[in-house]
Amino acid sequence: MKIIPFYKNEKQLIKKSAAGNREAQQRLYDTYAPKMLGVCRRYVKDLQFAEDVMINGFVKVFNSLGTFRFEGSFEGWIRRIMVRESISHLRKQQFVVYDGELYEETANKNEPLSVELDADHIQSLIDALPDGYRTVFVLYAVEGYKHQEIASLLAITENTSKSQLFKARRLLQKELRKQNIIGYGTE
Repeated sequence: MKIIPFYKNEKQLIKKSAAGNREAQQRLYDTYAPKMLGVCRRYVKDLQFAEDVMINGFVKVFNSLGTFRFEGSFEGWIRRIMVRESISHLRKQQFVVYDGELYEETANKNEPLSVELDADHIQSLIDALPDGYRTVFVLYAVEGYKHQEIASLLAITENTSKSQLFKARRLLQKELRKQNIIGYGTE
């Protein structure tokens, strides 16, 4: 069976989707939904809520397609919408709690850990973080946002962002050390 592509390139697909072509919109959704669900899942623990956030994000994507200027990555543009939608969901759920402690530097914050982990295990460790820590950690370590951008997105101070990241890393390191001890049976 020979498959005939409906659209020769992404730009044409985006333009047809912006014009309301349902086939083109479905194709865009099918192309980007798996990646964007992963983005939403990093912020929202429950898979069903993450799916809801992703679908709401795609509604915003399709409503805003006319504003996309083809000046950067289309995937990056969608990703930013999904990140903002995830943060909006967390705010509505009132799960994100930030403390105001200042960022503290410690000598051992970058100690290397020798544990081989799979993606599901790492995600479960991130999911176990308190919501505020997890949100800042994912924005900084996974999405690559700077503390100033995180502070603006979450309406917190830059120092609070740094503090949340520090504490998230510390909790993750503690858990990894604990699992390393349990895994190898030594203390």
